[in-house]
Amino acid sequence: MDSYLPATRLTLVCHGVTKAQRRAAFPLDEPLEPSECGRIEALGWMSPRAQQILVGPELRALETAQALGLEAKVSPSLRECDYGSWSGLELDAIQARDPAGLGTWLTETEAAPHGGESIVRLIGRIGSWMEEQRGAGHTIAVTHPAVIRGALVYALGSPTQAFWRIDIPPLSLTDLRFNGRLWTVRSSGCALRSASGSRDSTEVFE
Repeated sequence: MDSYLPATRLTLVCHGVTKAQRRAAFPLDEPLEPSECGRIEALGWMSPRAQQILVGPELRALETAQALGLEAKVSPSLRECDYGSWSGLELDAIQARDPAGLGTWLTETEAAPHGGESIVRLIGRIGSWMEEQRGAGHTIAVTHPAVIRGALVYALGSPTQAFWRIDIPPLSLTDLRFNGRLWTVRSSGCALRSASGSRDSTEVFE
Protein backbone atom coordinates (compact mmCIF):
# COMPACT_ATOMS: atom_id res chain seq x y z
CA MET A 1 0.00 0.00 0.00
CA ASP A 2 1.06 3.61 -0.53
CA SER A 3 2.39 5.42 2.53
CA TYR A 4 0.71 8.71 3.40
CA LEU A 5 2.26 11.78 4.94
CA PRO A 6 0.32 13.78 7.54
CA ALA A 7 -2.10 16.32 6.10
CA THR A 8 -0.47 19.51 4.86
CA ARG A 9 -2.20 22.87 4.53
CA LEU A 10 -0.85 26.09 3.05
CA THR A 11 -2.61 29.41 3.56
CA LEU A 12 -0.99 31.88 1.17
CA VAL A 13 -1.67 35.53 1.96
CA CYS A 14 -1.04 38.09 -0.77
CA HIS A 15 0.48 41.35 0.45
CA GLY A 16 -1.44 44.63 0.40
CA VAL A 17 -1.52 47.31 -2.28
CA THR A 18 1.64 49.10 -3.44
CA LYS A 19 2.24 52.04 -5.78
CA ALA A 20 3.85 49.70 -8.31
CA GLN A 21 0.62 47.75 -8.58
CA ARG A 22 -1.41 50.89 -9.18
CA ARG A 23 1.12 52.01 -11.82
CA ALA A 24 1.16 48.61 -13.56
CA ALA A 25 4.90 48.51 -12.92
CA PHE A 26 7.33 45.72 -12.14
CA PRO A 27 8.08 46.04 -8.43
CA LEU A 28 11.13 47.18 -6.58
CA ASP A 29 11.40 46.54 -2.85
CA GLU A 30 8.78 49.18 -2.17
CA PRO A 31 6.57 49.53 0.94
CA LEU A 32 2.80 49.32 1.02
CA GLU A 33 0.86 52.45 0.13
CA PRO A 34 0.78 54.88 3.08
CA SER A 35 -2.82 54.17 4.08
CA GLU A 36 -2.65 50.42 3.53
CA CYS A 37 -1.17 49.37 6.87
CA GLY A 38 -3.90 51.17 8.79
CA ARG A 39 -6.58 49.65 6.58
CA ILE A 40 -5.20 46.16 7.16
CA GLU A 41 -4.95 46.68 10.92
CA ALA A 42 -8.54 47.95 10.99
CA LEU A 43 -9.77 44.62 9.62
CA GLY A 44 -8.90 42.98 12.92
CA TRP A 45 -8.33 39.73 11.03
CA MET A 46 -7.89 36.67 13.22
CA SER A 47 -5.62 34.15 11.55
CA PRO A 48 -6.39 30.44 11.71
CA ARG A 49 -4.17 28.27 13.90
CA ALA A 50 -0.91 27.28 12.25
CA GLN A 51 2.26 25.37 13.04
CA GLN A 52 4.41 27.99 11.33
CA ILE A 53 4.03 31.48 9.89
CA LEU A 54 6.41 32.59 7.15
CA VAL A 55 6.88 35.75 5.10
CA GLY A 56 8.81 36.80 2.01
CA PRO A 57 11.80 39.07 2.62
CA GLU A 58 10.48 42.17 0.80
CA LEU A 59 9.25 45.20 2.71
CA ARG A 60 5.67 45.03 1.40
CA ALA A 61 5.31 41.44 2.61
CA LEU A 62 6.87 42.21 5.98
CA GLU A 63 4.58 45.23 6.48
CA THR A 64 1.52 43.15 5.59
CA ALA A 65 2.44 40.45 8.08
CA GLN A 66 3.03 43.04 10.79
CA ALA A 67 -0.25 44.82 10.07
CA LEU A 68 -2.07 41.49 10.33
CA GLY A 69 -0.49 40.91 13.73
CA LEU A 70 1.49 37.89 12.54
CA GLU A 71 4.83 36.95 14.08
CA ALA A 72 6.39 35.59 10.93
CA LYS A 73 9.79 34.13 10.07
CA VAL A 74 11.40 35.31 6.82
CA SER A 75 11.67 32.65 4.13
CA PRO A 76 13.82 33.51 1.08
CA SER A 77 11.89 30.92 -0.94
CA LEU A 78 8.84 33.19 -0.76
CA ARG A 79 10.65 36.12 -2.37
CA GLU A 80 9.22 38.02 -5.33
CA CYS A 81 10.09 36.99 -8.87
CA ASP A 82 13.33 38.61 -9.99
CA TYR A 83 12.42 40.93 -12.88
CA GLY A 84 16.02 41.95 -13.52
CA SER A 85 16.45 45.15 -15.54
CA TRP A 86 12.67 45.68 -15.70
CA SER A 87 12.30 46.22 -11.95
CA GLY A 88 10.63 49.56 -11.24
CA LEU A 89 9.54 50.12 -14.84
CA GLU A 90 5.97 50.39 -16.06
CA LEU A 91 4.68 48.04 -18.73
CA ASP A 92 4.23 50.92 -21.18
CA ALA A 93 7.88 51.89 -20.79
CA ILE A 94 9.03 48.33 -21.43
CA GLN A 95 6.75 48.07 -24.44
CA ALA A 96 8.36 51.18 -25.87
CA ARG A 97 11.91 50.14 -24.98
CA ASP A 98 11.86 46.39 -25.65
CA PRO A 99 8.64 45.24 -27.36
CA ALA A 100 10.22 42.01 -28.61
CA GLY A 101 11.47 41.13 -25.13
CA LEU A 102 8.10 41.83 -23.55
CA GLY A 103 6.36 39.74 -26.17
CA THR A 104 8.74 36.86 -25.58
CA TRP A 105 8.27 37.03 -21.82
CA LEU A 106 4.47 36.90 -22.17
CA THR A 107 4.51 33.89 -24.50
CA GLU A 108 7.55 31.81 -23.55
CA THR A 109 7.57 30.94 -19.86
CA GLU A 110 11.14 29.68 -19.96
CA ALA A 111 12.42 33.05 -21.22
CA ALA A 112 13.93 35.81 -19.08
CA PRO A 113 14.64 38.74 -21.44
CA HIS A 114 15.05 41.05 -18.43
CA GLY A 115 17.99 38.98 -17.19
CA GLY A 116 16.19 37.88 -14.03
CA GLU A 117 14.03 34.86 -13.23
CA SER A 118 11.84 33.10 -15.79
CA ILE A 119 8.30 31.99 -14.98
CA VAL A 120 9.39 28.36 -15.26
CA ARG A 121 12.13 28.94 -12.68
CA LEU A 122 9.70 30.77 -10.38
CA ILE A 123 7.25 27.87 -10.53
CA GLY A 124 10.07 25.41 -9.85
CA ARG A 125 11.29 27.44 -6.89
CA ILE A 126 7.90 27.69 -5.19
CA GLY A 127 7.15 24.06 -6.05
CA SER A 128 10.33 22.96 -4.25
CA TRP A 129 9.29 25.04 -1.24
CA MET A 130 5.85 23.42 -1.25
CA GLU A 131 7.38 19.96 -1.23
CA GLU A 132 9.46 20.94 1.78
CA GLN A 133 6.24 21.75 3.67
CA ARG A 134 4.84 18.22 3.35
CA GLY A 135 3.98 16.88 6.77
CA ALA A 136 4.53 20.28 8.43
CA GLY A 137 0.86 20.74 9.30
CA HIS A 138 -0.60 24.18 8.62
CA THR A 139 1.66 26.92 7.25
CA ILE A 140 0.60 30.54 6.78
CA ALA A 141 2.80 32.39 4.28
CA VAL A 142 2.66 36.09 3.35
CA THR A 143 4.03 36.52 -0.14
CA HIS A 144 3.47 37.96 -3.64
CA PRO A 145 0.88 37.51 -6.42
CA ALA A 146 3.41 35.95 -8.81
CA VAL A 147 4.55 33.47 -6.16
CA ILE A 148 0.97 32.44 -5.39
CA ARG A 149 0.18 32.07 -9.09
CA GLY A 150 3.22 29.83 -9.42
CA ALA A 151 2.06 27.75 -6.45
CA LEU A 152 -1.34 27.23 -8.07
CA VAL A 153 0.20 26.14 -11.37
CA TYR A 154 2.41 23.69 -9.49
CA ALA A 155 -0.40 22.34 -7.31
CA LEU A 156 -2.65 21.67 -10.31
CA GLY A 157 0.10 20.34 -12.53
CA SER A 158 -1.07 22.82 -15.17
CA PRO A 159 0.89 23.91 -18.24
CA THR A 160 3.16 26.79 -17.28
CA GLN A 161 1.23 29.12 -19.61
CA ALA A 162 -1.68 28.86 -17.13
CA PHE A 163 0.34 31.26 -14.96
CA TRP A 164 -0.95 34.16 -17.08
CA ARG A 165 -4.59 33.15 -16.57
CA ILE A 166 -4.62 33.35 -12.77
CA ASP A 167 -5.61 36.52 -10.92
CA ILE A 168 -4.43 37.03 -7.34
CA PRO A 169 -5.67 40.35 -5.90
CA PRO A 170 -3.91 42.20 -3.09
CA LEU A 171 -4.73 41.10 0.44
CA SER A 172 -6.32 37.83 -0.65
CA LEU A 173 -6.07 34.28 0.66
CA THR A 174 -5.35 31.06 -1.23
CA ASP A 175 -5.70 27.65 0.42
CA LEU A 176 -3.76 24.59 -0.79
CA ARG A 177 -3.75 21.07 0.66
CA PHE A 178 -1.57 17.98 0.26
CA ASN A 179 -3.37 14.76 1.15
CA GLY A 180 -0.40 12.42 1.02
CA ARG A 181 -0.71 11.79 -2.69
CA LEU A 182 -1.34 15.07 -4.44
CA TRP A 183 -1.86 18.80 -4.03
CA THR A 184 -5.36 20.24 -4.25
CA VAL A 185 -6.71 23.79 -4.37
CA ARG A 186 -9.35 24.45 -1.70
CA SER A 187 -9.84 28.12 -2.60
CA SER A 188 -8.00 30.92 -4.38
CA GLY A 189 -7.95 34.71 -4.33
CA CYS A 190 -10.53 35.05 -1.53
CA ALA A 191 -10.76 38.51 0.00
CA LEU A 192 -9.41 38.76 3.51
CA ARG A 193 -12.40 39.63 5.70
CA SER A 194 -12.65 41.58 8.91
CA ALA A 195 -13.31 39.73 12.14
CA SER A 196 -16.64 41.60 12.42
CA GLY A 197 -17.74 40.74 8.86
CA SER A 198 -20.78 38.70 7.92
CA ARG A 199 -18.65 35.56 7.63
CA ASP A 200 -15.97 34.26 9.92
CA SER A 201 -12.49 35.23 8.70
CA THR A 202 -11.36 31.59 8.59
CA GLU A 203 -14.57 30.00 7.35
CA VAL A 204 -13.31 29.44 3.85
CA PHE A 205 -10.40 27.38 5.16
CA GLU A 206 -12.18 24.95 7.41
